[in-house]
Amino acid sequence: MLYSLIANLVDTFSFLNVFKYLTVRTGLAVFTSMFVVFLIGTPFINFFSARQILDPIREDGPSDHIIKKIGTPTMGGVLILLGLFSGILLWGDLSSYFVWFLIYIVAGYGLLGAYDDYRKIKYKNSSGISFRFKLTVQILIAILGIILLTHFSDHSELGYLYFPFFKNLIINLGWFFIPFSVFIIVGSSNAVNLTDGLDGLATVPVILVASCFAFISYVTGNIIFSDYLQIPYIEGIGEVSVFCGSIIGACIGFLWFNAPPAKIFMGDTGSLALGGSLGAVGIITKHEIVLAITGGLFVLEAISVIIQVGSYKLTGKRIFKMAPIHHHFEKKGWPESTVVIRFWIISIILAMIGLATLKFR
Repeated sequence: MLYSLIANLVDTFSFLNVFKYLTVRTGLAVFTSMFVVFLIGTPFINFFSARQILDPIREDGPSDHIIKKIGTPTMGGVLILLGLFSGILLWGDLSSYFVWFLIYIVAGYGLLGAYDDYRKIKYKNSSGISFRFKLTVQILIAILGIILLTHFSDHSELGYLYFPFFKNLIINLGWFFIPFSVFIIVGSSNAVNLTDGLDGLATVPVILVASCFAFISYVTGNIIFSDYLQIPYIEGIGEVSVFCGSIIGACIGFLWFNAPPAKIFMGDTGSLALGGSLGAVGIITKHEIVLAITGGLFVLEAISVIIQVGSYKLTGKRIFKMAPIHHHFEKKGWPESTVVIRFWIISIILAMIGLATLKFR
């Protein structure tokens, strides 16, 4: 909104032209979303604590969680979304259908996550809504979003799948683009949700992935840089960097309160919304496989659950002491801080590998 106002005043006040630069607006989005979270974080936590909006701890989880984490407020994802929306609505170009697609995904998944958190709080258990219901709604939200995107988009590259490390390996997905995109969005949403089990564990990897895609969307939307890196040029996709900047700022602000020992958990409100939005960003920038690399920690967490459930149903035996895999290492005796920091290191390495794929093609 503010960007639109400034754009109309550029001809009158030439110094405002600086706000037309994506790099400036992305930086402002980072600062704005971070400042909003910092500003309202403490009163928000105090309000939720007073209203007993607390996170129900899994009874089958590590025993020290019941002692250390009980009484911690949840639904901190509301904080993240308030910061995120502040950044993108102020500094994003709201005439871009890419921006509205991302806003739709993050809002839809955020509302679903909020309903799940509400059920957990109301009935004082960690189950929330059923997995079948959650998955069904996630799929429906994603399908509607992808259909609307393809209807309004003149993005000719949208139906293609590009492979990193290869210049000419491109697959035309055709109508399979819709189920493929739904899989990416839903899978990414649930993978981040599964990772969000320890203080700060999901927040930093989300910041890293969003940072990578802020850069990727910028160069993909620049005809000179995209030609140099031999990646598809997508007109207008650079605006996604402002959205990614809003994620970065909101998560940095939230990390201040979520760092061990956490004063608040993001809950499904935050994890479903953030995961879904990262999946959506990967799709419209045509870097879905790079998303799987940079977000490899989320993939690992999701695969560990799939393996655990599959093994138990087929053989009656569990591969891990507990899934997702971060709890496995806790059960092995690793302190929570050790698990979190080592997983952060893995995320940093994967983010660097993901960015390297832009050049090595």
